[in-house]
Amino acid sequence: MSYIRQFDHVGFTVADLDSVMAFFVGLGLEVEGRTFVEGEFIDTVIGIPDSKSEIVMLRPPGGGTGIELASFVRPDHEPGSPTAMATELGMRNVCFEVGDLQSAVDGLVADGYGLVGGIGQYENTWRMAHVRGPEGIVVSLTERIA
Repeated sequence: MSYIRQFDHVGFTVADLDSVMAFFVGLGLEVEGRTFVEGEFIDTVIGIPDSKSEIVMLRPPGGGTGIELASFVRPDHEPGSPTAMATELGMRNVCFEVGDLQSAVDGLVADGYGLVGGIGQYENTWRMAHVRGPEGIVVSLTERIA
């Protein structure tokens, strides 16, 4: 028996909500909503008393699995490792399929973001690149070529 009905979203805790939101909007996600969350419900769910965070939910055009960005007003956020590599434990990347990988990479590089490695090709089926976005978030971009 499966308890899962659908994959709803992936969440990231960030320091600069506006810059990370702009990065994902630049990739093509749309802002579904933005709000502050505090009170008994969120304190219970995350296990941090008297917490307050600002949340932005982004989704691809037409709906689908989203990206939730949270920036804590209280307590202060704990810094992560903005240069984490794939061997470090934790969330490794979030992946999006794109129609033109080279154009997507070129656009992100023009915006000041860099490739983690290079653009690789798996047999004659996929091309892929990892881009390190704001606050060290790694986005995997894939293009189906077969």
